[in-house]
Amino acid sequence: MKSTVIIGAGLTGLLLARELALAGTKVTVVERGRAGRESSWAGGGILSPLYPWRYPEAVTALAAWSQRHYPELVSRIQAESGLDPEYLQSGLLILAPDDRGAALAWGREHQVELEEVSAAQAAAIEPRLGEAKPGVWLPHIAQLRNPRMMQALAKSCAALGVHVLEQCPAERLLIEQGRVRGVRTATRDCHAEAVVVAGGAWSRPLLEGLGVELQVEPVKGQMLLYRAAPDLVRRIVLAGGHYVIPRRDGHILAGSTLEHVGFDKTPTADARRELQAAAEALIPALRDYPLVNHWAGLRPGSPQGIPYIGPHPKVANLYLSAGHFRNGVAIGPASARLLADLMLARTPILAPSAYVPGP
Repeated sequence: MKSTVIIGAGLTGLLLARELALAGTKVTVVERGRAGRESSWAGGGILSPLYPWRYPEAVTALAAWSQRHYPELVSRIQAESGLDPEYLQSGLLILAPDDRGAALAWGREHQVELEEVSAAQAAAIEPRLGEAKPGVWLPHIAQLRNPRMMQALAKSCAALGVHVLEQCPAERLLIEQGRVRGVRTATRDCHAEAVVVAGGAWSRPLLEGLGVELQVEPVKGQMLLYRAAPDLVRRIVLAGGHYVIPRRDGHILAGSTLEHVGFDKTPTADARRELQAAAEALIPALRDYPLVNHWAGLRPGSPQGIPYIGPHPKVANLYLSAGHFRNGVAIGPASARLLADLMLARTPILAPSAYVPGP
């Protein structure tokens, strides 16, 4: 395909734009707000699903491929953009999961280094813990600083000739005789041979009336940011659904909530108290450092967290990449590569059947 319009300039949309541009496709991305400023910007940047053994195989396969390829991808994007996304192998310490047996079995099955640890071992892995508990330790799990990754990816795409139209919300798809011809936006019509709907939580309305019920809905997540000292905390720590993520410069993220409140992105005092209490119970030393930011984002929720990736079954040359839920950063590279393979008639990196959009 010589030309493609992608709706949505989040991580998956821009990674797909980069893949297609590298293959010689002319790519235009239309974005309702600013590039990368929705779910991709708001999350924590952990390059693994939380409690990864609890996810379906379809998510595990995307995460595993992405984890293998992230170091090279980040290196290339850094070279292309001159910006450092701060890829960092912090490891992931999960305290007191009630299904450690299932975690260990999953690790053996998927050849993932995952160790059961005692409370004393957990305290040795992360000395700043408030109350050390038995758990599991995944030493190879990495993170990146997702806002910086988005800035670097945007520059990389620009260098490859991708045209990103910001503040340009898609209003409807242009379809003639069962084939997509482009996108009507608030300011112009963008014509192309193919269109990809990668609009995150805003994807569903664009597909209404086209024979596919896309089960994607906004799920609000709130986060906090502490300004602490470098190396105060060295590991990603997860307990009871809450986590802390240490950045290289000492900032520490604390998250996250799961709220079904429609498209409301307003941070709330109740969530702030909940997240602060959870973070400071995990790492009591955080009480001595200032809380400098509190924000919310909308994840594109989907059944079991399995994204829709593939061609629309009823409209020719229309493709979907939506519903990545909490794992857009963790599975984005594989998602983008798989859809690029399908669009360009290449051998796909994974069997696409688990992600095919259907009625």
